[in-house]
Amino acid sequence: MSVNPTSRWEAQDYAANAGFVPALGAPVLALLDPQPGEHILDLGCGDGVLTAKIADAGAIVVGVDAADTMVAAALARGLDARVADGEALAFGPEFDAVFSNAALHWMLDRGAVAAGVFRSLKPGGRFVGEMGGHGNIAKLRAALHAELAARGYTAPVTDPQWYPTPDEFVHVYAAAGFVDVDAKLIPRPTPLPAGVAGWLRTFRAGFMDTANVPDAEQAEVAQAVEKRLEQDFLQPDGVWVADYVRLRFSMRKAS
Repeated sequence: MSVNPTSRWEAQDYAANAGFVPALGAPVLALLDPQPGEHILDLGCGDGVLTAKIADAGAIVVGVDAADTMVAAALARGLDARVADGEALAFGPEFDAVFSNAALHWMLDRGAVAAGVFRSLKPGGRFVGEMGGHGNIAKLRAALHAELAARGYTAPVTDPQWYPTPDEFVHVYAAAGFVDVDAKLIPRPTPLPAGVAGWLRTFRAGFMDTANVPDAEQAEVAQAVEKRLEQDFLQPDGVWVADYVRLRFSMRKAS
């Protein structure tokens, strides 16, 4: 299985520090508009919070994720969740829709993902979702790189996530055979309930692993990055707000 080398997920930590991710997924879930009896694939289901909402709408939903800890959490919700590689989906044309929230930017072989989603859909099926878009967390990423460099660590030259422009995204999915591909950037300043340091622990522990930062030092690095961002991110009410940019999309497989 090909898994992004910088991903390291712990379901309990994710639930504590990243509950805003599914909470802010309501608009894209509304765009999906799941119907009773529809067969829907949730690609990158995480701990299954949004997967459960799709099931609550009456759809028959399968959730897949590359992180076994997250799949275990989804299974504990009583969902049909499976460990699977988003870059090598093994489904045939069995789904009326595929849904994905905050996951595609971790899947670096974008063409393989697009082809797998296309194979998974019935003719006329739709693919709806949201991911990090061009400019996403640019200040946050720059501060982390600067802190690692100041400490003598060598981070990857480019962040191993895909944050595309709408044109880049449309090109990939049109090449895979989709029609009516629509993608738009949505700047969305996002409160971080655990601050920058908590966000880094949840979302960039694996990145720091690749830079050879020892576990014992990662919390110190995270606090230092938070300090770097205090002027830009800390609001007068004490809430930390990060520079998120989302790319929301929809498309369909021709009938």
